[in-house]
Amino acid sequence: MLILEHLTIIWIGVLIAHYLAKLTRLTPVLFYLFMGAIYVNVGLLPAVPGEFITGFAEVGIILIMFALGFEENVGNFVSGIKRSWGIAFFGGLTPFLTAYFVAMYLWGDINIALVVGLAMTATAVSLTLVSLKSEGLNKSRAATGIMTAAVLDDVASLALVAVIIPIATGASGVDILSITIIIGKALGFFVVVGVLSSWVLPTEARGPLHLIPGLGRFGIAHIFSLSRGQRTLVVLIYVMLIAMASHLMGLHPAVGAYMAGLILREEYFNRVPRTGDGKDEEDYEGTKRLIDNVAFVWIGPVFFVDLGAKIIFDWDLIVSILPHFALLTGALIVGQIVSAGMAARYTGGFNFAESVMIGLGMLGRAELAFVVLNIAYVENNILSDEAFYTLMLTAFALNVAVPVCIKLWKPTFVKTAQLD
Repeated sequence: MLILEHLTIIWIGVLIAHYLAKLTRLTPVLFYLFMGAIYVNVGLLPAVPGEFITGFAEVGIILIMFALGFEENVGNFVSGIKRSWGIAFFGGLTPFLTAYFVAMYLWGDINIALVVGLAMTATAVSLTLVSLKSEGLNKSRAATGIMTAAVLDDVASLALVAVIIPIATGASGVDILSITIIIGKALGFFVVVGVLSSWVLPTEARGPLHLIPGLGRFGIAHIFSLSRGQRTLVVLIYVMLIAMASHLMGLHPAVGAYMAGLILREEYFNRVPRTGDGKDEEDYEGTKRLIDNVAFVWIGPVFFVDLGAKIIFDWDLIVSILPHFALLTGALIVGQIVSAGMAARYTGGFNFAESVMIGLGMLGRAELAFVVLNIAYVENNILSDEAFYTLMLTAFALNVAVPVCIKLWKPTFVKTAQLD
């Protein structure tokens, strides 16, 4: 019964977090972490969770990363690369280097510095787009630039997770051969995913598979048609298989889950014959609603509440890291706005107001940052308590800054920006 009590308490916290997020127009992730911290410090949750909650949380982050990849439109993503590559490159490289060198200055440990840089690289595109939508700016050119650049950053960050985490954990050395093997395994997984996307998933197999008898005109849409009432279950089995394949290649399952969502296209659902009444609740939109509900409402949030429960209120420690927090946060704000803004201006052709908006919109830290924190602090004990608390406070401050800065810059932005 204790397991059920803990799960019920967590879900009540998730519900409260959603309500607080709606009131403040901030991402619910911040309040999931907050509720977890409150629970563990008042004794409603144990400092060391049981195996059930830990496993439940791991499934949750896999589903969250899949849902984030599933909602991305690959076509829009590819078409926007030409204009947004500079924003993604400089807007991702600068925060990584800034966080790395600040961490080296503060703690003098290369493994901690690598993890800190990695955690501060990925941009929270969902938070930014929600903030832009609340101000009626989600159809602007700046919004498109932010979305494409943020997705590019996320994909690059996933690749960095595959390379940096094994090095930081000591699973592999730092010699050239070890690094080459890690990069080779990561590239090998992405090649497998690319082959899966191009030759296996389409309704009609392409490439060498079309030469295999029985597979020439068989793709995932046919599997959906064979299991019309269980398509969501088929999708979940698919993402878990890719996540396990990612783990076997030495990558975190979250990497595989994101890529599994990214390559699963809307057309695979829309080609499926509908039921006799012309309605099908498990087409693309219906499946997406179900996946989002599972990932963002009742399973996925358990991961963040569980992560928040690692924050034990040690006021002496918190006070001691406030200078660290101020230095890291200030350096990241300046570096992110300047690098992404200048890249938007000079490589993307955006005007001044749009470029500043893009810089502000790239401030938020994505769910991937908290995945990295979980891997580094909870699973592998790479981060010290000081580094972990500094990163948590910094991520919180950066995410709070996004809606505030967008609202303050909006009057200047709408005077010169081009809206679609």
